[in-house]
Amino acid sequence: MKHKKNVFVAGLFFIGLVFALSFTVSCGGKTEKQKVVLTVQAEQGWMPYYKEAVKRVEETHPNTEIKLIEVGAFDHLDRLDATDASNKDVADLFAIPADRLYGLAENEALASIDSKKISSELGGWSNFDLGLGGNLKIGNEYLAFPLNIETLITFVNTANAKAQGADYTKPFELANQKDPATVLLPLFDAWYGVAPANSAAIEFLGKKNGTELFSDMVMEFKDLPAEKRAAIETIYNYWKLNYENKTPLFDADAGWGYIDKEFSNGNKGVIRLGGPWDTGSILEQTKGNLVIYPISHITLNGKPILHWKGGWGLAINSRIEKDAEKYALAEAMIKEIVNPKYAVDFFKATGKILENVPAEKYAASNLSDTEKAVIRAVIESYKISPARPLFKEWGKVWDTWRNAVLSWNSVNPKNAEEAYKELKASFDAMMANFKM
Repeated sequence: MKHKKNVFVAGLFFIGLVFALSFTVSCGGKTEKQKVVLTVQAEQGWMPYYKEAVKRVEETHPNTEIKLIEVGAFDHLDRLDATDASNKDVADLFAIPADRLYGLAENEALASIDSKKISSELGGWSNFDLGLGGNLKIGNEYLAFPLNIETLITFVNTANAKAQGADYTKPFELANQKDPATVLLPLFDAWYGVAPANSAAIEFLGKKNGTELFSDMVMEFKDLPAEKRAAIETIYNYWKLNYENKTPLFDADAGWGYIDKEFSNGNKGVIRLGGPWDTGSILEQTKGNLVIYPISHITLNGKPILHWKGGWGLAINSRIEKDAEKYALAEAMIKEIVNPKYAVDFFKATGKILENVPAEKYAASNLSDTEKAVIRAVIESYKISPARPLFKEWGKVWDTWRNAVLSWNSVNPKNAEEAYKELKASFDAMMANFKM
């Protein structure tokens, strides 16, 4: 009887063990059958492209599931800023504009990424660190991987150019303009104002040794290097040309409408500065009488104006940094989203241009001639532009520059040196605030 009892108990133990194991599997315990689940943020328009990328990753990574969260990038970042990286409504992998990198890093929301490894596997970079990749690095850590590049380009209304007798095939020199409407630059906005400044290497706000803030704009006018002083003079003369002709260009509210109006067919606007995202509206304004050039089609004192090497990155949520399987899946998804093989499809879905794909590949595709021209202009403009300053303090420059330039309308400075005094006073105040 004792032997039978032992057999019975052993049988019950075996059945219980099987049940326990099956329960563990069904309830998500760490077993071979458990799926690795990754959440990925995607804009509405991106969804079809992202779904195809998900399929490709899941096919090569068995026992995984990638869930797409359809939400705008900025709405998603608002969600993250309002909570933290542990919020389940925040994706494991998400897109960020480059200028959000430092703030997110400070909030410990970003995982370190082996960007050098990913970039070497994808290929296409001659020097990864000299482009957006290096700019998405803080200290020794890459905290986002390049999603796309951005910078400003120029648009020419060919109908207006012909009516004005302007040879639009040659660059427009800002210092030589007689009619204020020919070249339309909203220079009161630092997003555009940096373009002439960059041509003369004027640093609105920079960092030395990673910590020490400095600005060229606190120097005395007479002490500015000749090239920088000449750039300020040309910027001032451009303002004066508009001021004396009573245009509303240097009006923070009316300036934008003025640019759109003048650049429309039948008016005097010939060339304007803008982003690739402006192409649709500008096509409407010009009724197709449009040629697109790199930013270098406008010069300042003989040198091309320059914007920034800007763009977006793909970031991995810090909460999965120590989950090796999920982290590896995030890396695989990054590689598939920015896979050069699908660059044209990526552009069609998102309007975004990959850094590691040459213009020739886009030119050989079935994209429209306008789209190809935009891509070529962005790539060429990006190559000659300096890296965008991403540290948080630079955010103070926007109002500092804007308020100073707009003050010229009321102060009416008689020369460039007087105009510069207004700029210097504004930047002096900004720098003093950093020291408080």
